[in-house]
Amino acid sequence: MKHYLITISLLTITLVSCNTTQKVKPNKNQEITEKYWKLIEINGQKVTADNFASKEPHFILKSTDNRVNGNGGCNSFFGTYELQADSNRISFSKIGATKMACIKPTVENDFFNVLETADNYTVKNDTLQLNKARMAPLAKFVAVYLK
Repeated sequence: MKHYLITISLLTITLVSCNTTQKVKPNKNQEITEKYWKLIEINGQKVTADNFASKEPHFILKSTDNRVNGNGGCNSFFGTYELQADSNRISFSKIGATKMACIKPTVENDFFNVLETADNYTVKNDTLQLNKARMAPLAKFVAVYLK
């Protein structure tokens, strides 16, 4: 009888402990923060080396202080962003940039306009789209993993 009670007790403890473990859902916003997002398309046009002067247009969202920084193709930029928890809403603000003269035409002004206009994003695999409402994507980016 004593052996039977010990077996039942151990079985009960095992079942209860299995049922109380919960999977922790990753924060939806982690899928886009702390990544180098390289601009590959803007306003439906592919971005190539002919579209930027010095550095490829890109940005990084820093999760610790909600800061954004990057390069528009000629000038470095910085600012802040806000993501709504468990949503795909995004907004950028206080965007500032250096004022270097760019010899060749770039997508920089269009890129900065996207940052001012975008209000949501979508992510599929390693591709990020910045959108305005339900319109066609304003810009597409690909995640670049640095070695």
